[in-house]
Amino acid sequence: MPSSERPRVGLPPFEQVVQEHGPRVLALCRARVDPADVDDAWSETFLAALSAWPDLSTDLDVTAWLTTVARRKCIDIHRSRARRRTDPVAEVPEVVAADAETDDEGVWRHVAGLPDKQRQVITYRYLGGLSYARIVGLVGGTEAAARRAASDGLKSLREKEIR
Repeated sequence: MPSSERPRVGLPPFEQVVQEHGPRVLALCRARVDPADVDDAWSETFLAALSAWPDLSTDLDVTAWLTTVARRKCIDIHRSRARRRTDPVAEVPEVVAADAETDDEGVWRHVAGLPDKQRQVITYRYLGGLSYARIVGLVGGTEAAARRAASDGLKSLREKEIR
């Protein structure tokens, strides 16, 4: 008897899994990929889950397993985008014009001088507008550590009278 025809004892029907875990997977995908790729990541997660579903162990932690599948699909999307990235330029300028330094450039020069973690957190938070939860996904650590790094970085910038 093929595995797809075996009676499933212990795991719920796949449709029920999609209904129960779909919103959680969607939220995870929204946190990890660009808005244009969220639907693709969600769909690819459940397509992969559906193909593996007949052969899974009946004592599987479905939430943890789906989270892992979704994280990997999001990583696949980032890798795919990186491979496809091109920066088309119609014409290459022959002379590069020297830009006058503005006040913003001075601020960012000081931000660039911060320790890596502080610089990354401040950039993601204040330039990218990301939440601390999302920043933790990018730079690692905890949300409290990210808040601390931002606070320390801002303190350093204030000491240089940069506001």
